[in-house]
Amino acid sequence: MRILFTAWAWPSHLYAMVPVAWACRAAGHDVLVASQPELTDAISRTGLPGASVGRDVDAVATFRDIVLPPPGHRPGAGGPRVLGLLTALAEAMVDDLVELGRSWRADLVVFEPTAFAGPLAAAALGIPAVRHLYGTDLMSVVGRFLPDALGPLSGKLGLDTVDPFGVATVDPCPAGLQVPVGSRRLPVRYVPHNGPGMLPPEPPAPSGRPRVCVTWGTTLSRVDPGLFLAGQAVRAISALEVDVVVAVTPGQRALLGPLPSEVRVAESAPLHLLLPTCDAVVAHGGAGTLLTAVAYGLPQLLLPRLPDHVRHAGRLAEAGAGVVLAAPVEDPAAISDRLAELLATPAYRAAAEGLRQEMHGQPSPARVVRELELLATGAVRR
Repeated sequence: MRILFTAWAWPSHLYAMVPVAWACRAAGHDVLVASQPELTDAISRTGLPGASVGRDVDAVATFRDIVLPPPGHRPGAGGPRVLGLLTALAEAMVDDLVELGRSWRADLVVFEPTAFAGPLAAAALGIPAVRHLYGTDLMSVVGRFLPDALGPLSGKLGLDTVDPFGVATVDPCPAGLQVPVGSRRLPVRYVPHNGPGMLPPEPPAPSGRPRVCVTWGTTLSRVDPGLFLAGQAVRAISALEVDVVVAVTPGQRALLGPLPSEVRVAESAPLHLLLPTCDAVVAHGGAGTLLTAVAYGLPQLLLPRLPDHVRHAGRLAEAGAGVVLAAPVEDPAAISDRLAELLATPAYRAAAEGLRQEMHGQPSPARVVRELELLATGAVRR
């Protein structure tokens, strides 16, 4: 079987699909990952074969306008702007993706939920498309708008309609974080893939104090350095009786600003290699960070800014496994106070542990491969 995975050029959306893609390869299937040229290096670092399709689109500029709107910008316009960006991304990719799928003789397309070129290309090729979520299903709240948004592209391809939810949805969220999805749910155990990196040095011997990991992903520092609050968070919690490790990319190190001497900085360390020794996470609400922390049963203090971060963080708080503090934070003491509450309240850790157990009880990526095989052959439909 030939399985074409596709995402637009945002690494975290790709990373969520990597464990299932590798499971497909391990089962003997041919796998190809297709995205815009900007994602070429990230695809290569996964070890999976890749192909470049379409042209790059400046997604960062759109995100910047949503989080930091220019003067006179109409409030509440973020949703339409995001939908406009996603259709622009689909338009930039779909023609090449159709040609690639045809020449490579793909049997199945697996796409992350905001890469609408995936279901469009699959429909044009007459093969099934399966969504692979990277967090909670953000498209569930805008599903009614998608047929109109994708209508012009569908017509260009000679299609009457395209189902943007595919024939099934691979969902790595534990049951306690799931939301309704638009196609048959295929639950899968979340296996963290946070990019390549080396095992970090052994942490200091346990001090008897809680160890807190502070990390701010890779998105916000790209959008605007002023949105990268990791250094502010570290300084805010430094008065607490905690040990702090802050996880950053090399390019983010300078954005941290001055830090207390006892703070440990880990550069380019995959997050899943740091968290087993931690007791809590302070972060931005990105799906990859959030689910990686859930995989280790850690409660989280989240300060989201982007709309998807707000939704992911909100679901975690509703599940009782975290605390959400709206950003920007005018008084840094609020960060310290909420983290102290998180660490002092056993219910947060218990809820996080419950989500961890749910997550680890879900089918492995290897078991999901069998479902993909059945879908590709038409043996199973929605």
